[in-house]
Amino acid sequence: MREDNSKVREQLKEVSLDENGFRDNNEKVLFYTGLPSWNLLYCIYNFVSPYLSQSAKCTLSPFQRLLLTLIRLRLNLSGKDLAYRFGGVHETTVSRTFFNVLDVLYLRLNPLIYWPEREQLLKTLPMDFCKHCPGCVVIIDCFKIFLDRASNPLARAQTYSSYKHHNTVKYLIGITPQGSVAFISDGWGGRVSDKHLTEESGLLENLLPGDVILADRGFDIAESVGLFCARIKIPAFTKGKKQLSGIEVEQTRRIANVRIHVERVIGNIRKKYGILSATQPIDFAVARDGDKSTLDKIVAVSCALTNLCDSVVPFE
Repeated sequence: MREDNSKVREQLKEVSLDENGFRDNNEKVLFYTGLPSWNLLYCIYNFVSPYLSQSAKCTLSPFQRLLLTLIRLRLNLSGKDLAYRFGGVHETTVSRTFFNVLDVLYLRLNPLIYWPEREQLLKTLPMDFCKHCPGCVVIIDCFKIFLDRASNPLARAQTYSSYKHHNTVKYLIGITPQGSVAFISDGWGGRVSDKHLTEESGLLENLLPGDVILADRGFDIAESVGLFCARIKIPAFTKGKKQLSGIEVEQTRRIANVRIHVERVIGNIRKKYGILSATQPIDFAVARDGDKSTLDKIVAVSCALTNLCDSVVPFE
């Protein structure tokens, strides 16, 4: 009976969604949260736990509430699914827990998305950037998240993306050459142009004289960047030419070799947190009382958590 009892305890530990079920199990932590290790998950828990208010009506422990939120970000499970997984709590408890913990994570982890000092960037510049673009401080790009069709005609028009053929919310992201997210904008309607979003997002205010930005062809912001005595490098255009010159081809190839890292980072964030690849309800994109929208918080928290993981940019 003791042996059977011990086996049952071990089996319950494997399937339980609590602190004991995740302790020292890095593989399980990675699958459910996207974080590489138990130690990192526990550090985040200790960092945010003093701010996780505990209600007498809530049967979930603070660790389970954090875990529930991370699992929803990671696997995009429905509220009913999570309610069953966490001991049959009510679906409204799952929803309330997710929003409350998301607010705490946003306030506590958002400082992890910051613009490093130029000296720090240049001292740790990866080898590819040393060869092809030694003055680069940030690589920018936009990514879109699908949104439900709004009932309001104006909102529907503002969020419709002719490129995606879908209603979307658009974000500007800036990554350092080292692969960390240094800037993430608020969400804009998918109809907005890359140029307007970049000029209005506040990213350019971080630039110093002599800085170099890498971007795709859609970012026609050379004049705006020039106002800060900085430069932007984009691939050469073939418009009005039969073909590019040899120098232009080589420059375009060099820019493409290093600019692609921003797409790798965006792909990594989407892969780690599947909620960003799903179509979001329209109320997630609505900001109330001067607060950030739920979708803005989800994107910021996903970027901050990704910054805690290993970079996808090789340093060699």
